[in-house]
Amino acid sequence: MNDHIWSGFIRRLLVGLVIMLAVSPQIYAQKEFERNLESISFVPKGQWITGLSVSYSQTDLNKYQFFIVEDMSGDTYSFKVSPVLMYAFANDLAAGGRFAYSRSLTRLNSADFVLGADTDYNIDNLYRISHTFQTSAVFRNYFSLGASTRFGMFNEVQLQYGYGQAKMCDGTGVDVTGTYETTNSISLGLTPGFIVFLNNYSALEVNVGVLGLNYSHTSAVSNQIYTASRSTSSANFKINLFSITFGVAFYI
Repeated sequence: MNDHIWSGFIRRLLVGLVIMLAVSPQIYAQKEFERNLESISFVPKGQWITGLSVSYSQTDLNKYQFFIVEDMSGDTYSFKVSPVLMYAFANDLAAGGRFAYSRSLTRLNSADFVLGADTDYNIDNLYRISHTFQTSAVFRNYFSLGASTRFGMFNEVQLQYGYGQAKMCDGTGVDVTGTYETTNSISLGLTPGFIVFLNNYSALEVNVGVLGLNYSHTSAVSNQIYTASRSTSSANFKINLFSITFGVAFYI
């Protein structure tokens, strides 16, 4: 009987040792990780943040061919400027506003849409110009990359309202037709970015759109007679590589 009790005690002791050996590395790793975790203030409370981003693109086409479009001639350009002003109300947390103005022009002198050997369609003398005003409420959360105070990242949430006007003309002389449009839009977007401080007061920023909820309503008048309207809504849950924006920011 004593041998039976003694063997049971030895068995329980061995099981306990095995459990301790299995759990102790995890406890040690957790304590080691917590001990090495550093909290660094990347943007301290009380700083004013102001900046500006500018983008411009231009394209000239001369007898260009793309898929079913042949002999495309014309030119386009787009321009956008966006200043921002924010205040860091807490460490690594900032809020403020952003304003943006964009303008674009598309002039298509001629283009042939070839669908088959006996099916083609010609477009010429097409002209469209538009401009848009946008204002946004902005919230940012900064965090550093490791222990560095020079390299970091941020998440920016934008609630944006926009108003735009556009004019489109088709044809020449007495055959010209025209359409005038006004657009109101609202959107909610998430734009993560990367920031590099050049010194204590200036930094370069790069951000890209990831998440967006958009709604817009457009009213149109054609030839000052016919009226029409359209509404569109969309949701974007992927990285848009065509929305990459570069800018300069100053931290005062």
